[in-house]
Amino acid sequence: MKNKKTLVLGASTNPERYAYKAINMLTEKGHAVLAIGQKTGEVAGVKIHTKTIPLKNIDTVTLYLNPLRQRDYYNYIIETKPKRVVFNPGTENPEFYQLLQSNGIKVEVACTLVLLATNQY
Repeated sequence: MKNKKTLVLGASTNPERYAYKAINMLTEKGHAVLAIGQKTGEVAGVKIHTKTIPLKNIDTVTLYLNPLRQRDYYNYIIETKPKRVVFNPGTENPEFYQLLQSNGIKVEVACTLVLLATNQY
């Protein structure tokens, strides 16, 4: 399996949140993970940052932010040039899909946890 360096945007230290579960599952499956959330903390050895951090060679950005909160990150994500952005349930955003696609970034409306569980990540 190829390691896909992933940014979890909307990361949380709350075990009930899907972003928390995604960080755990991504690390279990051997992917390098970076995380940005509202509060600092750590999940599965991954430090959660509260501000944007310099990124290189990101394969996937997986979103756990509602469309309104995503707007603050449009330019950041586009400038990072990931291969794809995964829009998890509740994060669907057609406006952002168009921006990403016009910049050559693949849009995937899916659940990161399901993709990982079914080896489609």
